[in-house]
Amino acid sequence: MTVQRIPAQQRTWDAPADRVFAWAVHAYTASGAVLAFLATLAVVNGRYRDAFLLMTAATLVDATDGLLARRARVSTVTPELDGARLDDIVDYLTFVFVPALLLYHAGDLPAGWSLAVVSAVLLSSAYGFSSTDAKTSDHFFTGFPSYWNIAALYLHAARLAPAINAGVLLALSGLVFVRIGFVYPTRTPVLRGLTIALVAVWTVMVLAIVLTLPSVPAPLLIGSLFFPVYYTVLSLVLHSRRS
Repeated sequence: MTVQRIPAQQRTWDAPADRVFAWAVHAYTASGAVLAFLATLAVVNGRYRDAFLLMTAATLVDATDGLLARRARVSTVTPELDGARLDDIVDYLTFVFVPALLLYHAGDLPAGWSLAVVSAVLLSSAYGFSSTDAKTSDHFFTGFPSYWNIAALYLHAARLAPAINAGVLLALSGLVFVRIGFVYPTRTPVLRGLTIALVAVWTVMVLAIVLTLPSVPAPLLIGSLFFPVYYTVLSLVLHSRRS
């Protein structure tokens, strides 16, 4: 008797083990919402370093869940759940809402118009997340990709004047609407290996910054800016080429 083999690409992916793996990946993504809740509690209680640690953990989840989702083929195995929408909901909480709340609560914004600045951050990012071209087919973010957790860390650690912090946040809010392509660090193919290697070094420095709050050594804070500068320059160069 001849046994017919089914090509790998034609096999079904709804076996129990596949679905368990796919749902576990969704749960891993959703755990970022729990981290956002814990970070919110930390902010309300004035534990800003703990809040940044929790946001760092949420960032690590976000940086790794995409790889797991593609490996688990979540869109095929669990078509009833939109993993991309789940990821956006969690990202809005961890990358937008919590950082904005922290800067507001910590007094890093001008007392007279802090609510207006926070509103600009929240509303512009709501537009950014909802835009149909927020992520391009060639793996770029369109407009400032709502890295408010990073902006909040630098502004809080640098102890700049509240008016300067407000100006930076308003400028970044405006950049959400500028259709510049920003690098997607783990997926943009150009110099991806170098970018990921630099991200690894920078992540260690960011963790050191968080752990040394509220008195961050100036050389550490300034030295860590190497990656934001690299990221911005690379994004602008690649955007000009794409244009």
